[in-house]
Amino acid sequence: QPRLTESVGDSVQSGGSLRISCSVSGHIDRTFCMAWFRLSPGKQRDGVAAIVNDGRTKYLDSVKGRFLISQNDDLKTLYLQMNNLLPSDSGRYYCAAVSRCVPRDLWLFLFRTDTWNFWGQGTEVTVFA
Repeated sequence: QPRLTESVGDSVQSGGSLRISCSVSGHIDRTFCMAWFRLSPGKQRDGVAAIVNDGRTKYLDSVKGRFLISQNDDLKTLYLQMNNLLPSDSGRYYCAAVSRCVPRDLWLFLFRTDTWNFWGQGTEVTVFA
């Protein structure tokens, strides 16, 4: 069973870039899929990006072309590279994971919170106009 710990977030100006990471301890293997969610003020916890265990990625429409999700080959670190940041990107970002992930079955549900079994504590990202 993995434990997920996000890196410290930051406050950046709009147009800037930031990379956050999620450190995985405990068990993780190639059956896992992983994702980033964010909780923005006054909004639900939304899926931002996901990476499934066949290497495919999925992004929230509003971050396509700006954000990149990736992970180390040993699966122990997940990243979210965020470029050309907007104030609407502000929020608390959470790392999530699920075991026994079958992308064909889960693809349409990757941005549902109940898809994911394991969660980090979150990290704050603030983008100022």
